[in-house]
Amino acid sequence: MSIWSKEEEKKALYMERPHVVLLGAGASYAALPNGDKHGKKLPLIANFAEVLNLKNLLLQSGISPPFDDFEAIYSDITIRSDLSELRAQIENKIDDYFFNLELPDYPTLYDHLVLSLRPKDVIATFNWDPFLTQAVMRNLDFIKTPPTILFLHGNVTYRYCADCKVGLPGQLYCNKCGKELMKAPLLYPVKEKNYQSHPVINAHWNDFRHFLKSAWAFTIFGYSAPKTDIEAVELMKDAWGDVNSRELEQTEIIDIRNEEELIKTWSPFIHTHHYDIKINFYDTYIAKFPRRSGEALWEQLMECKFLDPTPFPKDEKNFDILHGFFEDKLKLESS
Repeated sequence: MSIWSKEEEKKALYMERPHVVLLGAGASYAALPNGDKHGKKLPLIANFAEVLNLKNLLLQSGISPPFDDFEAIYSDITIRSDLSELRAQIENKIDDYFFNLELPDYPTLYDHLVLSLRPKDVIATFNWDPFLTQAVMRNLDFIKTPPTILFLHGNVTYRYCADCKVGLPGQLYCNKCGKELMKAPLLYPVKEKNYQSHPVINAHWNDFRHFLKSAWAFTIFGYSAPKTDIEAVELMKDAWGDVNSRELEQTEIIDIRNEEELIKTWSPFIHTHHYDIKINFYDTYIAKFPRRSGEALWEQLMECKFLDPTPFPKDEKNFDILHGFFEDKLKLESS
């Protein structure tokens, strides 16, 4: 078995097909296990009402505990016209809570992810939190062109102008017409998660399906594909196509659940042995071969070469030093 040298890796830029990354709540927990910059917790569905201090609001509106299935509670609220004010209050509280979350001042997993992918690659997220947008914005002067970012379930940082047909993460007013930007919905009733009903969300889903069809590698990070997201999984299956025609592509799963459970969930995206399961993001091809994950997969799987990882300094707290690690690769990409 021959060796794929570090110099060969650095110069390798032949993989034009995208590496598609799908993020769920587990990705944000992995990035910030102790909460955001100010220690604010990232809620799960089971403790959602508690973390966002919604219990009293629900009780005052005649809704009795338990409150451990917030999606079901919200779904029930949406079908009751007498609770329209409660629905608006809940939506405002959720938007406010997530909008005010903030990344720490030092590099995080989100920064590492954004830096490790090329403009041809894609990060699609189900998460409402602002971390992905914040990571893109604070690394933008260095990388110039980030990977494509898609919000599949709405996001507190993503607003759009219906007149100008543009979406602008991190902004409040349209660059073209100056009008105040509109928000895409965050919450969907469990029984009617029709992502295609809203034009902005539908546009992101269309882009995601387009990229997924042509993906060379598909990484699923911390997304459990819950039963309430049946429509989302079906849309992805349709884009991925017949798994028997995906005999070369690689699926990578980052999750703490056991392998049997993960294989059962993601079998429509796995061709025979073409998958990897990792507990830690830093053990993935993206982290071990930053900005060259597609080429690394090809060299190992198709050319049968031995790979010597070149990971970035994941514990580095200084952005300038971290950016310095990527400089040579970025120069080669722009030459």
